[in-house]
Amino acid sequence: MPIPLFNSIASWLLKKRYHQIELFLKYPAEVQEEVLHQLLEIAEDTEIGRTYDFESITNYQSFRERVPIISYEELEPMIERTRKGEQNVFWPTSIKWFAKSSGTTNAKSKFIPVSSEALEDCHYKSGKDLLCLYLNNNENSQLFTGKSLRLGGSKELYKDNDSFFGDLSAILIDNMPLWAEFSSTPSNKVSLMSEWESKLKAIIHESTQENVTSLAGVPSWMLVLLNNVLQESGKDNLFQVWENLEVYFHGGVSFVPYKEQYQNLLPRKSFKYYEIYNASEGFFAIQDRNNADDLLLMLDYGIFYEFIPMDTYKTNEQKAIPLWEVKVNTNYAIIITTNSGLWRYKIGDTVRFTSTSPYRIRITGRTKHFINVFGEELIIENAEEALKQICAKTGAEIKDYTVAPIFMVGKEKGAHEWIIEFRKAPDDLNYFTEVLDNALKSLNSDYEAKRYNNITLKMPKVHAARENLFYDWLKSKNKLGGQHKIPRLSNKRDYIEELLQINK
Repeated sequence: MPIPLFNSIASWLLKKRYHQIELFLKYPAEVQEEVLHQLLEIAEDTEIGRTYDFESITNYQSFRERVPIISYEELEPMIERTRKGEQNVFWPTSIKWFAKSSGTTNAKSKFIPVSSEALEDCHYKSGKDLLCLYLNNNENSQLFTGKSLRLGGSKELYKDNDSFFGDLSAILIDNMPLWAEFSSTPSNKVSLMSEWESKLKAIIHESTQENVTSLAGVPSWMLVLLNNVLQESGKDNLFQVWENLEVYFHGGVSFVPYKEQYQNLLPRKSFKYYEIYNASEGFFAIQDRNNADDLLLMLDYGIFYEFIPMDTYKTNEQKAIPLWEVKVNTNYAIIITTNSGLWRYKIGDTVRFTSTSPYRIRITGRTKHFINVFGEELIIENAEEALKQICAKTGAEIKDYTVAPIFMVGKEKGAHEWIIEFRKAPDDLNYFTEVLDNALKSLNSDYEAKRYNNITLKMPKVHAARENLFYDWLKSKNKLGGQHKIPRLSNKRDYIEELLQINK
């Protein structure tokens, strides 16, 4: 099919979907209740459906009272049975795909079930919706006159006991519809390569021969790829390599520390950035407006949402609430029930609603990745915003970082210890540390209270990391590329101790 004709047909089909999106924008609670009832009805004859008598659950209240909230560790025995071939355990249709979720550098992997319904009605549907929303906002887009440079996971798919597991991106690429493969680069063969550094060279070789109009991938690893493209090509910016580039679709980690570096690589004011929120467990939200910093929660992907206010999380007062009871500017842990058989499952992410009409969110961090050793309740959102402010003030550019507590010993006060790998180091690290401390005080009243007169916390301790420290650390753990992430905040010192050892 000629590319101009393909562009016209694809644009027309995608824009039609916008009318369906308008339905859940207008009736969010009704759409979510319908999703819940459909999931219960479909799964009523599964083992878990019989255990909790899904057939007799008629409303959200009885669902909340009867079905417990669970973690991966509690679900794992049922997942292992399914991986070994047993079916109809938590979902009625056959599940043979499992997304191996690495998250951060924790040694233990999770195997998240991926049903055919989730592939079609969540993951692939969301890909089309992302394009639909982008085209709706940019009617003169020429997106489909070229190809999307996608940067997926670096794992092959491994067969195990008649089931398959691998990075979610590898599963999606292996099952993707023809239209998506036709409009993407590199080839599936290169996309599924397992060795990151060889894969990087192969991607550059294939993609620089194409008319690339969009980029898609995790910001940290995409930045590595794009810098290598410029180095290999000898060009000054990416528009000299791909003159028709118009948008970067990104997700997986916060974009805040990377944005200025991307703007240097892509020095065109008309260039767009669109954020997505997806995970092995599902695809949840899409930026639905140009230049926005929040995401539209997608309500008709076969996912039913609940939320736990973080001020009661893991306390006796903990209580999950449905979407229609959330409030803006409250930090929530997300609970999901999905068309892959995850029932009231804690995914470990936290969000804050910026709007309830429609429901838009910002990702604020992870339930496990925060620092609250001294009652300071420092979350990733605080750290990212503080770094953004001080980089603007000092001219520094940050490549990667992690933070951990320095525990109190005897009468010695505690503190936070940072390792920061700079792309452009500040002139004065002591001044940088002082500005960082003040920024955190202005953003987090609990941190400010603990820092008052050094009552509990002393001034942060900041180390400038050597070049490629975090890259080498991930490489030593065989975790280069794909969805692997640096743990930003931790209540323990495991990560930072390892990094300090090799920061020489």
